[in-house]
Amino acid sequence: MRSPSWSRPRPLLLLLLLLLLLSPWPVWAQVSATASPSGSPGAPDCPEVCTCVPGGLASCSALSLPAVPAGLSLRLRALLLDHNRVRALPPGAFAGAGGLQRLDLRENGLHSVHVRAFWGLGALQLLDLSANQLEALAPGTFAPLRALRNLSLAGNRLASLEPAALGALPLLRSLSLQDNELAALAPGLLGRLPALDALHLRGNPWGCGCALRPLCAWLRRHPLPASEAETLLCVWPGRLTLSPLTAFSDAAFSHCAQPLALRDLAVVYALGPASFLVSLAACLVLGSGLTACRARRRRRCRTAALRPPRPPDPNPDPDPHGSASPADPGSPAAAAAQA
Repeated sequence: MRSPSWSRPRPLLLLLLLLLLLSPWPVWAQVSATASPSGSPGAPDCPEVCTCVPGGLASCSALSLPAVPAGLSLRLRALLLDHNRVRALPPGAFAGAGGLQRLDLRENGLHSVHVRAFWGLGALQLLDLSANQLEALAPGTFAPLRALRNLSLAGNRLASLEPAALGALPLLRSLSLQDNELAALAPGLLGRLPALDALHLRGNPWGCGCALRPLCAWLRRHPLPASEAETLLCVWPGRLTLSPLTAFSDAAFSHCAQPLALRDLAVVYALGPASFLVSLAACLVLGSGLTACRARRRRRCRTAALRPPRPPDPNPDPDPHGSASPADPGSPAAAAAQA
């Protein structure tokens, strides 16, 4: 019996079905490999109120934020918080953002920075605190920022800047202090910044005095561009005369007292307390000796005053040499005188 006609091409149909089943597999594999959820490890975590772009940039600018947003991630590399209302930075304000390299806090009305506000930001390279209301910085504020290369404090109200506030920043290359209220820089401030080669200083009421000596010495070693050097002026105390800072040589400060070196300061701090203790001990010994002598003298005088006087001797002793007194009539000398 002859088989039906439709059963003959069965091997061909099976081959076509097998090809249809196997052909879409590469497409499925490619789609599943490229499609990944938004929370994958390759994408940085982003604070809810901010806008993040690939590369670890979180833009939180001009959002009227009263504080640093929560949810900072270790994958963040740049955080833009400029033009907000962050008035103070509390301790650990940037906890969780240990990989941050750029931080922009311009124009926030910032007036208070806690000494531990920047803890954990050991990778930070650029910090912009310009156009705020900072009047003072606590010692150790920037000490954790060992990788910092650019620091801007321009447009604040700083009247002084102590070396302890900046700390030792070995990689800092650019420091902007313009448009503050600085009359001088504390001795030792620039000496702790060995890599510094760009210093912006215009717009400060510099005073032409001995306190300006360290800054002028630094400017001679690091000449400024002509455009900035012309605007860098100081005013003489009690006068209205303006003088460029770059015009002062070291001889102009010859009348100023030389600051003590570190070795001299160590000697002073070491010998000062020791000499004080030695002099105090010597004074105690001398005072005790004088008090003892006075007490002994008073005791002798009191004993002599209480002792009764001796009665006169009715029979005085003869002359110890056996010779009678010339006034004695019975003496041989008197008899010889009468003869």
